[in-house]
Amino acid sequence: MIDARMSSTAASATLRQQIGQGFELLRQDRMEDAARLSESLLAAHTRDPQVLLFASEVRLAGGDAETALGLIDAAIGVMRGEVALLLKKARILLQLRRRAEARQVAAEAAALAGDDGRALWSIGKIYGGCNDPARARELYEQALAVGCGSPDLLYDLATAQFFTGDFAGAEKSLGALPTDSPAIGHALYLRSTLRRQTDVRNHVDDLQARLTAGFPDATRRAACLYALAKELEDLGHADRSFTVLTEAAALKRRTLRYDAAAERTAIDGIRATYTAEAMRAEIPGHGEEGAIFIVGMPRTGTTLVERLLGRHGEVASAGELPDYGQALAAAAHERLSAHPGKTMVEASLLLDFAALGRDYMRSAREAAPGSRMFIDKMPINFMYCGLIRRALPKARIIHLVRDPMDSCYAVYKTLFNQAYHFSYDLAELGAYYITYHRLMRHWHAVMPDAILDVRYEDLVTDTEGQARRLLAWCGLDWRPEVLSPAKSDAPSTTASAAQVREPVYTSSVGKWRRYEAGLRPLADQLMRAGISTGRT
Repeated sequence: MIDARMSSTAASATLRQQIGQGFELLRQDRMEDAARLSESLLAAHTRDPQVLLFASEVRLAGGDAETALGLIDAAIGVMRGEVALLLKKARILLQLRRRAEARQVAAEAAALAGDDGRALWSIGKIYGGCNDPARARELYEQALAVGCGSPDLLYDLATAQFFTGDFAGAEKSLGALPTDSPAIGHALYLRSTLRRQTDVRNHVDDLQARLTAGFPDATRRAACLYALAKELEDLGHADRSFTVLTEAAALKRRTLRYDAAAERTAIDGIRATYTAEAMRAEIPGHGEEGAIFIVGMPRTGTTLVERLLGRHGEVASAGELPDYGQALAAAAHERLSAHPGKTMVEASLLLDFAALGRDYMRSAREAAPGSRMFIDKMPINFMYCGLIRRALPKARIIHLVRDPMDSCYAVYKTLFNQAYHFSYDLAELGAYYITYHRLMRHWHAVMPDAILDVRYEDLVTDTEGQARRLLAWCGLDWRPEVLSPAKSDAPSTTASAAQVREPVYTSSVGKWRRYEAGLRPLADQLMRAGISTGRT
């Protein structure tokens, strides 16, 4: 009996060692070796939860999320009530854009988490991924209350407070963040964006002192510089602000591995492929109504339009969804495997667009449950206007247009979170804007009257008139509450969460001219491309 127990213990130790080796293979990106080991372990240990977890990670790394989900479900069947496994399942469900199920699993995990602060924090992140920053905030606060002291938790809490309109709470949370936190750079920038800084209340001295003391990496220093540039702009120090901003952008750009030309080429490829002839092809789409896409360059007033429409009782915001691009990419990859000689864009012409539309609507509605109509405010969906029209012929597409120089300056001065890499170099920004401008002209040409252009300048000077126009375009009746004070707004999960809760203002119109000397090369670049730098 003793020998049997010793043998069992040794076998268990060997198995754990093999699993550890398997995870190391994944870290080394040795996918074939990891896959062979997972198959071997699964054959011998079909009900071991750690083996099932490892096998799930292998499938996930290989892009097979559905099989990975099945393996996690098998592990949960063996070890019911294991919060870590439930969290893993919820993350996979989010990857599959199955938000309703992810919420259910997150709720189950929350009921089991007790006073495990890290688990509560992780559950909060699941709700954040489900476009529910209010519930995420509750869980972050619970995690802090039970003693989870991670600095990154404070930053996540501040972000949720920012999205839900508690700017004072966000500033307090950010103030408690240690100076050596990995999130400190973005925390300083978020702190600066929470409100307009004034002569009697600002962080300029603090930011300058931090820059003098130094940061351990370029990413954190760049974020601090962005914060300083923003506060100097608020205080009216235009020249100093632009000098700091130029340094910040150049430093940020050096931290990125980004092929600007390749991205522009891909966008041009869409324009070349989706010709007028291609758009005339009789291809059935998914006839469901309810989707409202707001597209354009970032920082052009898309969030303001989202706020106006979202105050209508029949419309809810789903936030900036990656869903259409993800669903499109997955479907095109399947077609590409059957037609390897084609490009991704060419393969997309062969899609079952009705199936693509159904897939998108399923996941998008789960981000705004219970509403007849929903808003998808992902700006870069401008690339897919023609493909959206094919997949969802009854979707409403709204395109925000802003003075090109105001648009580019607003993008250039913003520190984005892992997005819009073209924005950190003026020449790359100009080239991207030209590419975007050409594509939007193309969409209007090949599908006339399918897209409503809304000018930012008209939106802020004639808000009611534009609101009526927007509602009519979406087939909605006029309701004066769409103009009601911003304090009634639901959470906003965008960089504009602070601005959209202020009254509509016109001070950003023509703002680029304060920085005209520094922005002149960009203006010349746009003019050479035939794009007027005045209002067009």
